[in-house]
Amino acid sequence: MNNLGTTYLFWFACLFGLAGAHRIYNKKFFSGFLWLFTFGFLGIGQFIDLVLIPGMVDEHNTKLKQQLGLPEAGVPLEQKAIATAVYELQKQNQMLTSVVSETPNREELMVKLLKSAHERGGQISVTQGVLDTNANFAEVEATLKEMVNNGYVNVDNHPVSGIVVYKFIEL
Repeated sequence: MNNLGTTYLFWFACLFGLAGAHRIYNKKFFSGFLWLFTFGFLGIGQFIDLVLIPGMVDEHNTKLKQQLGLPEAGVPLEQKAIATAVYELQKQNQMLTSVVSETPNREELMVKLLKSAHERGGQISVTQGVLDTNANFAEVEATLKEMVNNGYVNVDNHPVSGIVVYKFIEL
């Protein structure tokens, strides 16, 4: 991901004869070398780029996120956990495979996570969600990511521990 401040620093490289370095940094090679060999398109293009740099950085970062398979929020997309295969031992020590549907269902789990976050000041981690809902880690994480994708929750890091926390916007 390219940084806006770094791009502006590369723009200032034109003072040392390296016009277009900011374009090369943002993977616009053709125009970057054109700026380099024409001294910033005779200086005019260099000054116009002062206004165009934020869009240039956003465009580069959006393309990079698409290549990595990330949505705009930056959280990896995953398939929802629909069913879990559970192996149970019976009395004769035989293994049976059965498909167990989710308990509780998605809506109930979302409500439980919302109540848990409300009790914790509007934010929750996956581990806290597991403790409060008695669901497994995969279900809680998939549900929280679904809520992020729907715009109900934002993802952040705890300032001290650095763990991923989900902040409920409306709480």
